[in-house]
Amino acid sequence: MRDDPEEGMLSWDETVFRDEHVFEIDYVPETFEHRESQLESLKYALRPAVRGSRPLNTMVRGPPGTGKTTAVQKLFGELGAQSGVQTVRVNCQVDSTRYAVFSRIFEHIFEYEPPSSGISFKKLFSQITDRLVEEDEVLAVALDDVNYLFYENEASDTLYSLLRAHEAHSGARIGVVVVSSDLALDVIEELDGRVQSVFRPEEVYFPVYDVNEIVDILRERVRRGFHEDVVGAPELDRVAELTAESGDLRVGIDLLRRAGLHAEMRASRTVEVEDVEAAYEKSKYVHLSRRLRGLSDRERDLVRVVAEHDGDQAGAVYEAFHEETDLGYTRYSEIVNKLDQLGVLDASYADVEGRGRSRSLSLAYDADAVLERL
Repeated sequence: MRDDPEEGMLSWDETVFRDEHVFEIDYVPETFEHRESQLESLKYALRPAVRGSRPLNTMVRGPPGTGKTTAVQKLFGELGAQSGVQTVRVNCQVDSTRYAVFSRIFEHIFEYEPPSSGISFKKLFSQITDRLVEEDEVLAVALDDVNYLFYENEASDTLYSLLRAHEAHSGARIGVVVVSSDLALDVIEELDGRVQSVFRPEEVYFPVYDVNEIVDILRERVRRGFHEDVVGAPELDRVAELTAESGDLRVGIDLLRRAGLHAEMRASRTVEVEDVEAAYEKSKYVHLSRRLRGLSDRERDLVRVVAEHDGDQAGAVYEAFHEETDLGYTRYSEIVNKLDQLGVLDASYADVEGRGRSRSLSLAYDADAVLERL
C-alpha cells in the first residue's frame, strides 16, 4: 500500500516496524561493527578481573555517538557474567556527585537503594568495600560521561575514593573506566595532583564513523528494526549522509525511527526520502535534547532566561535570572560555566567601551528549538 490520503494513518495494529526497540538509545546491538580494535583494547584492560585481580584503569574518549557507551555495556555484560566480578556503569549525567556515584554502586551490589538521608559517605563507602572483600569480588566501575563530574567539580574526589579504596580497605579491588565525550576536556590535566599520581589509565580512542561505516551499521539496524523492504537504498543513503554531517551515529538511529513514524502518519508501508527530510528537523537536535534532559531546574531556568536575553551582557542576564530565582552571583556563574562547557551556551568575552572586558551570553542552538525542548 502506498500513500492513501483518504485512509490517514495506519491502523493501530499496522506498523512498518519489526522491533522498534532497535532504535532506542539504550539498545545494545548483537553485532558491533567497526570497533574491533577498541573492543580488544578494553578487553585487555578488563581481563585481569576474571583472574581475581584489579582491572587496569582506562580512559575512553571520542566525540558523541561513536560507540563508547555501547562498547562498555557490551563488555561489562560479558564480564559481569563471570563469577567473582561485579560491573557497574554509572551515567554521570544523572549521577553527577561522588555520593550519587557511590549510591549507584551500592544499589547494584546490594540490589536495593541506600537510604536517601542519614547515611554518611564514609559509611556508604565502607559498606561497599566490606561486601566486596567478604564476597571476594572484583569491581569494575564505568563513569560514563565523566565530564559531568568535572562540570560539578566532583571528579577528583570521586576518582580518589575509587582509586584509593584498596588503601582504605585492604583487599578491595576496584578498576575504573572513565568515558568522556568532551574533547575539549583534558581529563588528566583537570584532576587534582593526588589523583594524577595514581590514575595512569590505558587510553582508548573512538573516532567518528565514516559514511561507509555508518551505512553498514544503519543497514543492520534497518534489517532488525523494520519489516522487509520498508527502507530502500536511496533512503538509507540519505540517512547516512545526514548522520555523517552531524558526526553522531545516534542522530541516524533516531532519524530512522522518526522517518518510520512519519511514513506511518502518511499511511505508507515504506519510508521515502521525504519522510527522512521531515524527520531530520527533529533528529538533528538529538544532542540538544540529551543535554537539556540532564539539567537541574535552576539550570533550565538560566537557559530560558538566556533565550529571552540572547546576546546580552552577563550582568544583564544575571539580573533577570536573580529576579526569577533569587540565586546569588556565585551560583549563577557556576551554572554559566557548566552550560558553556556543555555546549548549550556560548559565553564569550569582548571589550566594552568604558567597562573593559565583559562576557556576553548567547545560545549555541536556535532559541525556538531550545525552548521547545525545555
